[in-house]
Amino acid sequence: MKAPRVIGGVCLTVNPKGCMASVRRWINEERGRPPLLSGPKSVLVLGCSGGYGLAARVVAAFGAGAQTLGVSFERPPTLKRRATPGWYNNLAFDAAAAEAELFSETLVADAFLDETRQAVIDRARERGIPHFDLVIYSLAAPQRTDPVTGVTHRSAIKPIGQPLSGQTMDVASGVLSDVTLTPATPEEIEGTVKVMGGEDWLLWARALKEAGLLADGVRMVALSYIGPSSTYAIYRSGTLGRAKEHLESTADEISRLLAPLNGRAQVSVQKALITRASSVIPIMSVYVCAMYRVMKAKGVHEGCLEQMDRLFRERLYAGGEVPVDEAGRIRLDDWELRADVQAEIEAILARVTPDNLAELGDTEGCRRELMALYGF
Repeated sequence: MKAPRVIGGVCLTVNPKGCMASVRRWINEERGRPPLLSGPKSVLVLGCSGGYGLAARVVAAFGAGAQTLGVSFERPPTLKRRATPGWYNNLAFDAAAAEAELFSETLVADAFLDETRQAVIDRARERGIPHFDLVIYSLAAPQRTDPVTGVTHRSAIKPIGQPLSGQTMDVASGVLSDVTLTPATPEEIEGTVKVMGGEDWLLWARALKEAGLLADGVRMVALSYIGPSSTYAIYRSGTLGRAKEHLESTADEISRLLAPLNGRAQVSVQKALITRASSVIPIMSVYVCAMYRVMKAKGVHEGCLEQMDRLFRERLYAGGEVPVDEAGRIRLDDWELRADVQAEIEAILARVTPDNLAELGDTEGCRRELMALYGF
C-alpha cells in the first residue's frame, strides 16, 4: 500500500479496503440502534457516495429498512489508477444491502444531467419502485452544465465585496498559514449559485413529479450549512452562502409544486465536519479544528452518521410537525451553535498561532477524519 499523498486538502491516494471497511462500520453502528419503524420505505439519494449523503442512505436502509436508489459521479478504476473513494463506498454499501436482502442500486452518473434524471426514472420503473417517499439532495461539485443553455458554470469559494484575510489550516499536516482571498466577481457569484443553488434541485422535483414517482406526503430534503457569525465572511456572506440562500428559497417553490401530493421540501442545516468537500474551503478548517476540540470535550460532537440518524429520528420521523426555525429550516447545527460552545471556540480562535494550534485545537482528529475519507 502506497503512503497517502495529500495536496491542498485532497488525498491523491486511495485505500479501497479501508474505504469499504469504513462503510461497514457505519452500517454496523446503525444496526446497533433501535429500528426506525416509522421511517421512509423508498428513498432516492442524490449525492450518495460519501459524507452526509452516504450517511443518510445508511440510516434509510439499515435503520428504517428502506429500499434505496443512489446517484453519484465517481471515477471508476483503470489499469493505472484506483477509483475515487466514493466508488468503493458505493460498492461496499450495495454489497451490504444485498447481504441484508435490501433493495439497493447505485447509478454512477452526473446528477446534473437530464439524461441522469431519465435514467433514474427508467430504473425505478424497471425495478418496480412505484414511488419515492423521501428524496435526499446532497450534491457537492465544482461545476455544473446548465441542461437548457449548455453553458458550464463553475463554483468559486470567495468572499463578496471585500478581500478576506485570515488563517487557514492544512488539514493533513496541521500547519497554520495566512491567506488572503480576493472578492468574487459577479460572474463567479452567478456561477456558484448555478452550481450549488437550488436550480438543479427544482429540476429533479419537476422530473420526478411528472414521472409519477413521488409518493403522497413525500419529503424532499436538501442538506446545507450556515455556521456562526465568525465564519460568515468565507461562508454565509460569501459565494457559498449566496448559493445556499438560493437553495433555501427554492424549497418554497418545490413545496408549492408538491402541495397536490401533500408533500414538502425543506432544507436541513447540518454542523460543520471534515468531508471531501469541506476540507478544501480556506479559513473554515481552523474553525472546524477548534470546534472539534470544544464539542468533543463537551460530549456533543457528532459525525455524519450521528447527524443523519438524528435528522431521521428526531426531526423527519419523530411524529407530528417537524420543528423548524423562523425561515422554515430544519436545524441540526443546534449543538454547534450553542452559546457555550461558540464562546469557547471564539476564545481558541483569538489565541491560536502556528505554535499552539495542536494544543488548542484538534488537529490530529481532523487529520484522522480526512485520511479516513480515503481509506487510511
